[in-house]
Amino acid sequence: MRKVSLGSLVNIRTGKLDANASNPEGKYPFFTCSRETLKIDTYSYDCECVLVAGNGDLNVKYYNGKFDAYQRTYIIESIDKNILNVKYLYYFMQLYVSKLRQMSIGGVIKYIKLNYLTDAKIPLPNIEKQNKIVKVLEKAQELIDKRKAQIEALDQLTQSVFLEMFGDPVSNPKGWPVSNLGNSIKITGGYAFKSSEFEDVGVPVIKIGTVNKGYFDFSTLSYVPEITEKYKKYIIYPGDLLITLTGTVGKEDYGNVCIVPNNFKYYLLNQRVAKIEPIKDFETIYLFYCFKQKKFKNMLTKLSRGIRQANISNEDIKSLMVPLPPLFLQKKFAEIDKQINREKTLLQESLIELEKIFHSLMQRAFKGELFND
Repeated sequence: MRKVSLGSLVNIRTGKLDANASNPEGKYPFFTCSRETLKIDTYSYDCECVLVAGNGDLNVKYYNGKFDAYQRTYIIESIDKNILNVKYLYYFMQLYVSKLRQMSIGGVIKYIKLNYLTDAKIPLPNIEKQNKIVKVLEKAQELIDKRKAQIEALDQLTQSVFLEMFGDPVSNPKGWPVSNLGNSIKITGGYAFKSSEFEDVGVPVIKIGTVNKGYFDFSTLSYVPEITEKYKKYIIYPGDLLITLTGTVGKEDYGNVCIVPNNFKYYLLNQRVAKIEPIKDFETIYLFYCFKQKKFKNMLTKLSRGIRQANISNEDIKSLMVPLPPLFLQKKFAEIDKQINREKTLLQESLIELEKIFHSLMQRAFKGELFND
C-alpha cells in the first residue's frame, strides 16, 4: 500500500481560544487538549474533521458539525474526501498518536509541532477500500461503545444506591451527624519521581494523569525496576483511595478520585497525587462516593488556588466536613458495591478483549492486510 505525506492531503488549523472559555451550559462542543469534550456558547468552525491535542495528553477525536477549539488543538480537514475519508484519517491518527507521544518535546507539559503531523506518512488505498475499512472499524467501535455503556449503567446504579442510602453529602438531607474529615483520615503524598528513574517494565508508578480523568488510566503508568529503600513509604495497594491535588484551571481535574484496581500486587505513588486512608469512622468506599458528588467537588473548587494550575492541599482535604452515617450502614453499602463490581469486572474484562481486537484490526488495516487487493 502506497504511503503519502499527510500534509499533501489535509488542511490543518489550530483553535484560538483559552481553555477557560468554556461554559458548562453552552450549546456547542469545545475541544481542548483534555480527553473530555467541554461546551461553549459560540462556534468558530463548522466542518468534518479530526482534532489532535497539541500538548499534554495528545489524544485524537472525530467531529462533524459546529464547534470551537482551544488554541493548542489541531483541526485537520481532508482537502478532497474522494481521496481521503475523514473517518479513515481518524482511525489512522488513533494509531499514529503513540508515535506523536514519543516525538513530543518540552518540560513539564509535552507538546508537538505542526510538522509532526504534516510529515506523517499515511497508507492511502483507493477511496472504496478506505470506506470498507471504516465500516469494519466502526462496527468494532460500536461493540466497544455498547460495552462501555453497560459499565456506565452499573456505575449509575451504584451512585443511585449511594444517594438512596445516604443522601447528598453536602446538603445532608437525612440529617446525619457531621464530622471534620481531618479527625478520621490519614493523607499520604507521592514521591517526586524523575523521568530518568522510569523503565519499560517493573513496579508500576501511578502519576496524576492516571487518576485525573476520574477513572484509572493504565496507559499512563510508568515503571521503576524495583522497590528500593527510598520508595518504600510510597507503596500503595489495590483498594486504596487516591485523589489528585493539581489540575489545569478550567478543567477541574484536581480533586478527582479513584480506587486503586487489583491488576497489580502493589504500586508506587508519584507526587501531586495523595492517598486518603480512613483510620476511624469511615469506610473507604463511602468516602470515594462522597468525593464523586458534584456538590462535594464544588467545595474543593472553592478551596483551590493557583492561576495556571489549580492546587489543593492535604490540609484542604482534612478541613472538609462530611456526614457520618452509622458504620454498619457504610459497610452494607460497601458490600452492595462489591457485588455490583463483580458484574462490572466481567464486563471490563470483555471490554479489554474487544479493545485488543479493535487495535489488531487497525494494525492490519493500515498494513494493507484487512482486505485483499
